[in-house]
Amino acid sequence: MSSTNRTLMKAAGFLMAAQMASRILGFLRESLMAGFFGQGGVTDAYNTAFVLPDLLYWLLVGGVLSAAFIPVFSEYIAKENEDEGWRVVSSVVNLIFITLGLLILLGLFFTPQFIKLVVPGFAPENTVLAIHLTRILLIQPLFMALSGLTMGVLNSYKIFWPSALGTVLYNASVIFFGTILANPEKPESVSGFAFGVVVGAVISFGVQIPSLRRVGVRYYPIIDLKHPGVRLIGALALPIIISYSLNQIQVVVNNNFGSTLFPGSITAVWYSYRLFQLPVGIFALAIAVATFPTMTEQAALKQWDNFRETISNAIRMVIFITVPISIGMIVLRFPLIRVLFEHGQFTPQDTLTMAIPLFYFSIGISSQAVIQILPRVFYALQDTWTPVLLGIVAMAINIIAMFLLVGPLAHGGLAFATTIAAFANMLLLFYVLHKRMGKMDGWNMFWTSLKSIAASLLMALVVWGWCLLLTPVIGVSTIPSLIMLVTGTAIGVLVFAGMAKLLRMKEFNLVMGMVHRKMGKR
Repeated sequence: MSSTNRTLMKAAGFLMAAQMASRILGFLRESLMAGFFGQGGVTDAYNTAFVLPDLLYWLLVGGVLSAAFIPVFSEYIAKENEDEGWRVVSSVVNLIFITLGLLILLGLFFTPQFIKLVVPGFAPENTVLAIHLTRILLIQPLFMALSGLTMGVLNSYKIFWPSALGTVLYNASVIFFGTILANPEKPESVSGFAFGVVVGAVISFGVQIPSLRRVGVRYYPIIDLKHPGVRLIGALALPIIISYSLNQIQVVVNNNFGSTLFPGSITAVWYSYRLFQLPVGIFALAIAVATFPTMTEQAALKQWDNFRETISNAIRMVIFITVPISIGMIVLRFPLIRVLFEHGQFTPQDTLTMAIPLFYFSIGISSQAVIQILPRVFYALQDTWTPVLLGIVAMAINIIAMFLLVGPLAHGGLAFATTIAAFANMLLLFYVLHKRMGKMDGWNMFWTSLKSIAASLLMALVVWGWCLLLTPVIGVSTIPSLIMLVTGTAIGVLVFAGMAKLLRMKEFNLVMGMVHRKMGKR
C-alpha cells in the first residue's frame, strides 16, 4: 500500500473510532428521550424543531464548507500561499456570520408561520411546543457555523481529531442537560434536550480553538468580494446553496405527510433514519472526510492516476463495510430496536411501528454510503454544479416516490422513497463521473460489490436461522434481545469474514492489516 493510502486509512480509522463514540452517545441520547417521552406528539415536535435551524446552517455553512471552502483553502496550502488563503477565509467567515445573524433574527420572528407550513397536521399543543423548541435551537447555527468553519480550516491541514472530539462532547452535552431536566409528566421539559444542543454546539467549537491557534490562525476584519478566492468559493457554493434550498422542499413534504399520519410517525421515521445513518456516519463519512483533502490536492496537482486510485479505494472500502451491515440490520432490526429504545414510555407497539421504516432505510445503506464520496470527487474537481443538478433529479424522484408510496406503505413509504432516491443518485453520479474521467476501475468496484453481497446473503441466512432457534428459548424482552443482538452480530461477523477470506477480497486483508497494526501498538 502506498504511503498516501496508509495515511488516509490511518486518518479514516481515527475518524471511524471518534464517529463510533459520537454515534453511541447519539443513540444513548435518542434512547433516553424515547424512555422519557415515548414515540408520539412530543417527540414529533422535538424532531420538527430542527428543520429551520438545520436549514440555516446547511444553506450558509454546510454547503460552502463541503463543496467550496476546503477545496479552495487546500489549494492555497498545496501551492504554499497560506497568507492569501487566510484573507479568503476571513472574508468568507465575516460574510457568513453577518448573513446568518440576520436570518436567525428573521427566523425567531417568523417561527410560528414556518412551523405551521411544515407540519399542518399537528395538534395545537404540539405546534406550540415545536415553536418553543425551534426558538431555542435557533441559537445553535451560530456556534455550529464557528465549529464547522474551524473544522474546515483544520481539515485543510489534514488535522481531524479536534472536530471529532467536539462531536463526541456535543452529544454528551445533549445527554447531560436532557437527562437532568426531563420530566415525563411535563411535555415542555423536552426543551432540556434542546438546551443541551445549544451548549454542545458551543463546546464543539471551543475544543477546536487550541488546534486552530497552533496552525497559525490569521484573521482579517475584511469582506473582499472582489478577491478571486472569495469569488471562486461563491461560484462553487452557489449551486450547493440552491440544492439545499430545494432539498428543504423534500423535508417539508416528508413532514407534511408525517403530520397527517398517526402520532409518532415522524419520530418513528426519524429514529429509524438515525439508526440507518449509523454505519454511514461511522464508516462512509469518516472515509470521505479523510479522503477529501487528498483528492483535492491530487486534482490541484493533476495527479490523475493517484486521483482515480484514491476514489476506487474509498468506494470499494465503504461497499465492503456497509453491504453486510445493511443486510445484518434488516435481519436483526427487532432486537436492535428493543435494546436501544424499548423501555420507559417506548412500548412494544412502538417497536413494531419503528421496524417498518428501518427495514426500508436499511436497504439503502450502501447507496447512501457511496454518495458520501462521489459528490466530493466532483467538489475536488471544483465542479459543484454536476452533483447538485443530479441531486435535484434525485430529490424529484424522492418526492414523487413519497407521494406514491405513503398511501400503501404509510410511514414506511417515506423511508422507502429515500432509499429509491439514494440509489438513483448513486447511479447518476457514477455515470457522469465515468463519462468525465474515463477509466474508473469499474470492474474492481463491481467485483467488490458482488462478492460483498454474496458473503452477506450467506451471513444473513445463518444469522436468521440462529434467531429462529434462539427466540423460542429465551424470549424477546430486553436482556434476551441483547443476547440475540450480540450473538447474532458475532456470528454474522465471523461468517462474513470467513467468506471474504475465501473469496480473497483485498478489502478484507486491508481491514485486518489495520486491526493488526492497532493491536500491535497496544
